[in-house]
Amino acid sequence: MSKKEVAISALSEFLPSGTYQMVQPFLLHYKVHLTITKSRTTVLGDYRNAMPGKSHRISVNGNLNPYAFLITLLHELAHLITFEKFGHRVQSHGNEWKMQFTELLKHFLQSNVFPSDIKLQLSASLKSPAASSCADDALMRVLRNYDEVKEGHFLVEQIQLGGIFQTKNGRQYRREEQIRKRIKAVEIETGRVYLFSPIYEVIKVS
Repeated sequence: MSKKEVAISALSEFLPSGTYQMVQPFLLHYKVHLTITKSRTTVLGDYRNAMPGKSHRISVNGNLNPYAFLITLLHELAHLITFEKFGHRVQSHGNEWKMQFTELLKHFLQSNVFPSDIKLQLSASLKSPAASSCADDALMRVLRNYDEVKEGHFLVEQIQLGGIFQTKNGRQYRREEQIRKRIKAVEIETGRVYLFSPIYEVIKVS
């Protein structure tokens, strides 16, 4: 995984307009070591608590659109603040973290930095924040509206039943029926069955 440290002053290029000034005080106060990573499929961000000789470390995927980047950064800052208050005595995504994340989001929601569709979905998500932005399907669908359009790229749920799609590693699958919150797919080469998140991004095969 490739990472690069980013000067706090350069962070504004990754954030929605006008939000750098709102984020900066947190990063300076807690002396955060911030890194920007290449795309990760299973996580959007990561937090590592401070240790002797090491500061708090946060990493965020650099390929996220500005709104997704901000939400992910706030998610990780909530982990930091929770650790500062409770250490390792509480669960990673327990009630204490949910309270901190909710408070951070409320601050930004009140400042009207999000478009109306994201603001509406975030307000709904505040009732019980997901352990990961990746796990909040409804929020991810809305955030995707602000991604750059990529030719041939679709969500698994957008592939028609029986359609063929390809993942980033080059493997091809045939889309089958949805089973609860996952979509069944059969790998073409091996015949093995896999379950995909409906919002997993894939390449449609003609």
